[in-house]
Amino acid sequence: MLPLHISIQIADFDVSAELAALRANDLGVGAVCCFVGTVRDRNGRDSAGAVASMELEHYPGMTEKSIEAMAAEAFRRFDILGARVIHRVGLLAPPDQIVLVAVTSPHRGESFQACEFLMDYLKTQAPFWKKEQTAAGAHWVDARISDDAALARWGIHASNA
Repeated sequence: MLPLHISIQIADFDVSAELAALRANDLGVGAVCCFVGTVRDRNGRDSAGAVASMELEHYPGMTEKSIEAMAAEAFRRFDILGARVIHRVGLLAPPDQIVLVAVTSPHRGESFQACEFLMDYLKTQAPFWKKEQTAAGAHWVDARISDDAALARWGIHASNA
């Protein structure tokens, strides 16, 4: 069994507590890398796309299995000791936290790479759907070509955008 924790939840998370739990009792940890994604107040660079809220949905059971498979691949590719993935669902607003990806390893390089790999996978392959509420109304967020390109550098090709 991998030293892995996955949680899909409505409640917010405490980054410090999650990192402490990830590191707990592992004296081989020399590096901890984490990424926290948050809800932006705009979709794009100008205020024309102001985001009032974002609703995230997932497919229970399938989402967790998808993330488990992706994490297993990260453990295979990188010299990592543990990983934690928390993704929120439900109604969120700027600047709420959406996602935490945290990885431990003996050395920083592997930790950085594994964290980035996991996040690139989450953005393109994990079954989540996002709907933004703006002044113009609600709309589903489309996949982006740049996210597919980020995943492709790991040798995984997807056509989501």
